[in-house]
Amino acid sequence: MAAVELILLHRVEKLGQMGEVVRVKPGYARNYLLPQKKAVRATKDNIAKFEQQRAQLEAQNLRRREEAERVAERVSGLSVVIIRQAGESGSLYGSVSARDIAQACSQAGLSIGRQQVVLNHPIKTLGLTTVRIDLHPEVQIPVVVNVARSPDEAERQARGETIGGEEQDTQAEAPNLFEAGAGPQPDVP
Repeated sequence: MAAVELILLHRVEKLGQMGEVVRVKPGYARNYLLPQKKAVRATKDNIAKFEQQRAQLEAQNLRRREEAERVAERVSGLSVVIIRQAGESGSLYGSVSARDIAQACSQAGLSIGRQQVVLNHPIKTLGLTTVRIDLHPEVQIPVVVNVARSPDEAERQARGETIGGEEQDTQAEAPNLFEAGAGPQPDVP
């Protein structure tokens, strides 16, 4: 299959800046870039039309970026708590997805869609995880996701305490329960 030439209408990560003519695979163009209105086919008519509208599109992009930067300043250091059931070892029964994080951010006052949450893999354990939120193709913010079994546990995790600390303490005391020399002895020739 031959590559398809497109004109980017927005900055696309790992592909190019607005206004660049790029060559991509047909499926990527057909299934993502064209339906999301991130690009148009690079025909003579579209190139001429884009050049006429370039100033207007760049001004719109600049306004959106400035608005995203203001929002980023306002919500810097955002931390959200997600309550989930988990086993004794701290592994979740299920996982925390981009949709869950977007919902928690919306409840915290940052209205975003799940497409804006960049999650390399689902969160499957309790604890604190930093996730990237794309407010604009050029503006990203980190959000700390605190996954816990209860609000009290989430508060303890946020303070830096390790969950399951009681279990670790009893295991640390276990060697003191035995008398010296009561354990297995190495064979000495």
